[in-house]
Parts: sequence; C-alpha cells; structure tokens
Amino acid sequence: MDFNNTSDFFGSAWSIYITVISLVGIVACAVFLWVQGSARVSAGKTTGHQWDEDLTEYNNPLPNWWRWMFYLTVAFALVYLWLYPGLGTRQGTWGWTMRGQYDQEKAVADAQFNKVYGDLLKQDIVTVSQNEAAREAGQHLFFTYCIQCHGSDAKGGKGFPNLTDNDWLWGGTPGKIKETITLGRTAAMPPKGLKPDMNGEQIEDVANYVRSLSGLAADSIRAQRGGEIFAVGCQPCHGVGGKGNVGLAPNLSDKIWLYGSSKATIIETITKGRQNRMPAFGEFLGDAKVHLLTAYVYGLGGGEKPQAVEPAVTGASATAAK
Repeated sequence: MDFNNTSDFFGSAWSIYITVISLVGIVACAVFLWVQGSARVSAGKTTGHQWDEDLTEYNNPLPNWWRWMFYLTVAFALVYLWLYPGLGTRQGTWGWTMRGQYDQEKAVADAQFNKVYGDLLKQDIVTVSQNEAAREAGQHLFFTYCIQCHGSDAKGGKGFPNLTDNDWLWGGTPGKIKETITLGRTAAMPPKGLKPDMNGEQIEDVANYVRSLSGLAADSIRAQRGGEIFAVGCQPCHGVGGKGNVGLAPNLSDKIWLYGSSKATIIETITKGRQNRMPAFGEFLGDAKVHLLTAYVYGLGGGEKPQAVEPAVTGASATAAK
C-alpha cells in the first residue's frame, strides 16, 4: 500500500490500528503453530469422531515439514513488512512505493517512445498528420486514452463532442487542439431555471427561439418573445443570433448539438445548465505522445487550417466541449 499521499482518514491513530492488527495476526499464527507442535498428542489414537461406520478421525500431529513451512510464511511476512510499506504509514526500509515504481517504469517507456518518435516533434502537426506511421501510433494512443468518451470513430456521443466535423468550441487549428489535449478544458453553462433568472414560461420561450435559430420547428409567438429574453440573458455569451464565441459558448444556429436538439432537451439545458470537463493529458503523456495524438485528431478531417503563428503550449491543467 502506498501512503505517500495520505488523506485525513489515515491519521496516526489509524496507522497504529493497522500496525497492531497486522502484527498481532502474524504473531498469533506463530503462537498457534508452536502450541500445536508442543501439545501432547497420542499418536495413533482417535479423537472419538467417527462417520459412516468406519471413517475415523485420528489425533496425529502435523508433519514437521508442514509446520516449518508455515513458520517460514510467518518469517516471510515479518521480513516483508520490515522492507516494504504495510505497517500503517511506515514506508519500509527500502522506501519502495507504487508511485515510485510507476514513475520509474513510465520514464523507461517514455524514453523508448521518444527514441522512436521523438524526431517527429521537430515537424509541424500538419506534416505529422500525413505520416502513415505517425498516424498509426496516434490512433493507438487515441484508442487507449480517448475512445471512452469520443468513441472509436471519434464521432462522440451525447455530451461528448464529435472530433471529425468542423465545429470546435475551443478552436480546431493544430495549436488549439494541442492546447486542449495538453491543458484540458472546463466548460460550464449556468442554470437559468433559478430565480430571478427565468421562470418556466420564459424558458420555454427561449427554447423555441433557440430551435428557430437552426431552422427547427418552433412556436413563432413563443420564439418572438424568447428572442427578447435571449438578447438579455444569453446573448452576452452566445453572441448575436446565437452564433457563439470561440472558447466561451457554442454556436446555436447550426445543426450540431452536443446534448440534443429536442425542445425537452433544450429546456433541460437552459433550466439546469451543463458542465463538461476534459482532463489534461500533457503531463501524463509527455510532449511526443501529445504531438502524435494532436496530429491524429487533426488528421481526422475536421481540423481548421493552422494560423500564421500559433502560441506554444506549455504547462498542464485547464473540459472541453468542442
């Protein structure tokens, strides 16, 4: 057990409790073996228990080799707990931790990966996206870390963006895609169903207006009233006509809906709000893997042309809703 990052739950009292329970259990096993080995037994005598007329239980001691095998397990347990963590918060004489072993193995794996693909870091994302070997490696990374949310075809699902179209909340240039993978994204729409924002009738009016923006069936009278409400409560984020703002709010006038375009779903979104989060992968994957993964996502066909000068991506931690 790794106690490097202990929570309040693992306080000193809890550590002592674990230590006592562990040691008492091991010592109790040793005492039991000793008692059984020193107890007087009558070899060849029965215990008086008999089943099925002739099935008799004899009172013979355990063979010595068997008892000593158990003694060895007790000795092994004590030595193990001395060398490795296991007695509460004690780290063990060797100072081994799961985190330390993971970091060591990851460093070796990253070094091997960088040896093979490190040269691709010197090439721009567009060039790498056209390299067949790089795309294969990037696809493997995508299947390992991304399909749980975005699907094996990268077309996403309800609440998870499609990476193959040209709708990007945070920008679809190579630099922006890399920034999203490296730093992660956090997106939130505040709930409007709480007073004094909007009541039920106003929310339904806005929902009809939002549907009308993308040509969906809507009540024209409600949509007209909803447009007035939208201009005050929604336009600061979604822009005039619901065209959206990069990095702030999605375009409501196209045919792309992250959660669905039904009136009931839109009403739910307005009433309760939405929250999305994409974790940051920069520190976990490292520069070379992020570069390959960016090239793969860009090469899916939905990426935008790179800007003349795109900012470098450094650091880690910033959900992304495309």
